[in-house]
Amino acid sequence: MTNLSHLELENIRHLIGSHQTASEKLCSYAEQCTDPQIKQMFHQSSQDATNTTQKLISFLG
Repeated sequence: MTNLSHLELENIRHLIGSHQTASEKLCSYAEQCTDPQIKQMFHQSSQDATNTTQKLISFLG
C-alpha cells in the first residue's frame, strides 16, 4: 500500500464517520418500523454501511 496524503487520510476519516452515522440511523429506523420488508431493507442497508466502514478502516491499517 502506498502512503496516503494528509488530504486522502482526512477524506477517508470523513467517509468513515459518515458511514458510521448512516449505519446507526438506519438501524434505528429499522427498530421503529412495523413493516417487515422495510425493516429488513433498513437492516440490510445498515449492515452495508457497516461493511463499508470496515473496508475504509482497512485502508488505514
